[in-house]
Amino acid sequence: MGVGPGDPEQVTLEAVAAMRAVAFFVVSDKSPRGGMPDPLVNARERLLERHLDREPVVVRVEDPERERRPDRTASQAEYEAVVASWHEARAVAFEQALLTHEGDAGFLVWGDPAFYDSTIRVVEQVCERGNVAFEVRVVPGISSLQLLAARHGVVLHEVGQALHVTTGRRLREAVEAGQDNIVVMLNRTLDLAEMADWSIWWGANLGTASEELVAGRVGDVLAQIESARVRAKERAGWVMDVFLVRR
Repeated sequence: MGVGPGDPEQVTLEAVAAMRAVAFFVVSDKSPRGGMPDPLVNARERLLERHLDREPVVVRVEDPERERRPDRTASQAEYEAVVASWHEARAVAFEQALLTHEGDAGFLVWGDPAFYDSTIRVVEQVCERGNVAFEVRVVPGISSLQLLAARHGVVLHEVGQALHVTTGRRLREAVEAGQDNIVVMLNRTLDLAEMADWSIWWGANLGTASEELVAGRVGDVLAQIESARVRAKERAGWVMDVFLVRR
């Protein structure tokens, strides 16, 4: 179920009803062994406490290690192979959680499950393994794309024009293909040096206490964005940003 970018008040009534109907919640825990607790797990637990009228049952599943070395994920084929392996390992972990707990399970997805999230694909893999029988119901949520537009008070596309949505690693490809109105998600770094004259509407950790917003000409505000990314990560322990760039 989509639970929005972070603000508990942006969880839809449909999602609240779905959360109250399930027996337990399966949550991927990315905490390093012996390290600090995963702040995103803690955020999910706070959200449940806000909307449930009972003590939530949260089943933490240790998130499998994912290959992130640049030399192992340089090409699109290599990247897709790494993600496929990660999804398979996640499916095994989710399956075990479902086998060892009774009742309907809920999976809390940041934003909306339709945008760059693996939960639907992984749950489908669990079903295909054949060891657990269940039906999947997807509940939509407020997406970071919607919140970005609202925070900046803009429409994501010009009148009657197209909107291209892509990832940070494929931004250059989109620009070279002639796209001139692009929403970018999943950004490990900001590769905008050659887009100085483009306009940008940027946001990080939208809907949370560590939210940051910057807008302007890329060449004028890039340094501000880099500083804001650092502040967001220092305050929250993580940073998720999304932005619109327009030629």
